[in-house]
Amino acid sequence: MAKCLIVEDSEVIRLVARHIFEELGHEALEAGTAEEGILMCRDENVDCVFLDWDMPQLDALDFLQGVIKEENFTGEIVLCATENEPKQFALARAAGARYHLLKPFDPPSVRAVLMQVGIGLEEEQNQSPDAVVEA
Repeated sequence: MAKCLIVEDSEVIRLVARHIFEELGHEALEAGTAEEGILMCRDENVDCVFLDWDMPQLDALDFLQGVIKEENFTGEIVLCATENEPKQFALARAAGARYHLLKPFDPPSVRAVLMQVGIGLEEEQNQSPDAVVEA
């Protein structure tokens, strides 16, 4: 079981994501702001972060810069966005997010990105999911 952090300002999207992670057998943590997410990455042993691109106050790039400073963080970061904007994915990749997932996401797309990150059943990791593009 992996520990997945959802950093998202929308309570509804966090609720949906939490349900999906738990349905897939993983522990889900939630942060409503980038600042909360940075603190959770410092205090928790997080395997992966699903990070919203567009948040108030501190945005995804601020989060990525903050997490890089955390020596304890060794997880993967998945950028979640509503638009397929190559520029934002390039910026996020340069800042440390190796993967991205388009919203709205569903259990198969979350499972696919988790497999790419290296989380999931061993036999699932050998499949080639179509729903995820490496950033």
